Amino acid sequence: MSMTFRIFPERGLVYVRYEGFADLDGTAEAFAAYAAHPDFRPGQRQLVDLSGVTGFDRDFVKLIRLQAQKAGEFGTGATQTLIVYYAPTAESREMAALIQRSWAHIPSVVTRVQETEAGTLEVLGEPERSFAELTKRPA
Repeated sequence: MSMTFRIFPERGLVYVRYEGFADLDGTAEAFAAYAAHPDFRPGQRQLVDLSGVTGFDRDFVKLIRLQAQKAGEFGTGATQTLIVYYAPTAESREMAALIQRSWAHIPSVVTRVQETEAGTLEVLGEPERSFAELTKRPA
């Protein structure tokens, strides 16, 4: 699995892209790198692009543990994190639904799923209509 991220600090936005089989160990490693990044801030909006996912780890118990760890980094109380999953395929929508269920009892995290790039960016309040347009801009 390949998971990459790009932080747009002036926008309070992180673009995360999954490619291939999404395993939880790889996700945990990539999240640790993101949380250690100097531009990481609790409350950054998350654009999670699942369009390249070919399969995913379905271990719900392990996923819940990982999400609890993430929630601790995202912050609690007054800090809220919006995560929008771009899920244009059946496989990516199934993965997004599983992830959404794992966040269900964490009030500081709000999730949405979109099937178009334009819809994803609109929910996030971004002016671009495509991810290519977004990523051409300086971080």
